[in-house]
Amino acid sequence: MGGRRCTLAALLALAAAGCAVGPDFHPPAPPPGLRDDSYTPTPMPSATVSAPGPGGASQHLALGQDIPAQWWTVFHSPELDRLVRTALEHSPTVAAAEAALRQAQENYDAERGGRVVPAVNAQLGAAREHLADQGKTVNGVFSLYNASVNVSYAPDAFGATRRVLEGAQAAIDYQRYQLEAAQLALTANVVTAAIREASLRAQLRATTEVLAAQRQQLGVIDKQLQAGAVARAVLLSQRSQVAQTAATVPPLEKALAQSRHALSALAGQLPSTPDLPQFELASLTLPEQLPVSLPSALARQRPDVRASEALLHQASAQVGVATANLYPQITLNASYGAAGASPHEVLQANNLVWNLAAGLTQPLFNGGALTAKRRAAEAAYDAAAAQYRATVLAAFQNVADSLRALESDASALQAQADAEALAAETLALARRQYELGAISYLALLDAQRSFQQSHVALAQAQAARYADTAALFQALGGGWWNRAPASAAAP
Repeated sequence: MGGRRCTLAALLALAAAGCAVGPDFHPPAPPPGLRDDSYTPTPMPSATVSAPGPGGASQHLALGQDIPAQWWTVFHSPELDRLVRTALEHSPTVAAAEAALRQAQENYDAERGGRVVPAVNAQLGAAREHLADQGKTVNGVFSLYNASVNVSYAPDAFGATRRVLEGAQAAIDYQRYQLEAAQLALTANVVTAAIREASLRAQLRATTEVLAAQRQQLGVIDKQLQAGAVARAVLLSQRSQVAQTAATVPPLEKALAQSRHALSALAGQLPSTPDLPQFELASLTLPEQLPVSLPSALARQRPDVRASEALLHQASAQVGVATANLYPQITLNASYGAAGASPHEVLQANNLVWNLAAGLTQPLFNGGALTAKRRAAEAAYDAAAAQYRATVLAAFQNVADSLRALESDASALQAQADAEALAAETLALARRQYELGAISYLALLDAQRSFQQSHVALAQAQAARYADTAALFQALGGGWWNRAPASAAAP
């Protein structure tokens, strides 16, 4: 008897102390080999090369400088800023993420309300019963009325409740960072779609300029044919060149229209919306200062990494829940009320009834189910840890790719600008020489094709630098942590 009393006292003391079995979660350590001086094997140059024309400015990398919350404003486009804000306000994707966050918060409140405080329920009952005459009771029918208040509570002796609430809080964190990730993806998609539209307009304009020049040259050749200066094959070749260039216009127009439709959808509007702004490369300013977060801060900034960490935290809490289920479960119950043969007897003081009860349940044999569930929870934690590492590696890869793209595309634009200038000069010289009869038509045709290709490629290279800049801001996390505390999760 004394041993049982000691055991019961120990369990009650343990319930009061409130220990929690299972692992205590700690944020994962930085990846091995992390350096704060560079994201790439060799340090990046502090500035890119420059080139003439739109998108040709030299960009300087400021390692350790913080990212603005509204990072898209670095392009200094009021139209782009308004469109991004409209998208954030009306996007169904963001609305769905916000609803998922509210759902996680309500689920946490439900778990807390059902576990942390005692459950109190009022009960009213009425019964009509018949007892058979077995020589011991009076045979007859009688009524029984009762009214009571019942209280039940399960002390959190081994931390199961705390682990459940810990997992529910981790679910809130996950949905919060999912919301940040959805907003970052949306803003990046809007900016990228606007840049693509500007690029397509530039390519379409370049193609139209080339087509106009080719048609002008076609008119010259037609006059030469009428004068007998050239063969009809020359005229047919020029017509073929004009037709080939004209054939590239409809695909560009289709891509431009689809880009506009994508912008409308991203902004939460129908494609038929008439007031959608138009974007040109000349209306966008390429930022010359690019903030680059330190590598040691990247994992705390990227919302996808933080969301993956929250899933790891949730998996850790589930291990604690599965471990706590192996230990005794304590329940406390109490009720207070009255009972009588008629409703008015329920209100009489001498008909009061009450009870107090305590229960202790210790799993003894369940075919190994509880132990298997704990091992399954541990395996789920290992899977979440592996997924977290994969997310971190992908984040660093994204930043490294973006930085190298900035460097490479700046050099590509510089080379393409030189190539376009030389092609334009070569074409002008070839036209004069052809008019004087110094070169063949094939030489002129080759110069036309070279200029057409380089002129369109220049517009593509210019747009690539704007897109690279947007990709870098997205890879670094977008600066959400610099928003007001009421609208951003604390980093």
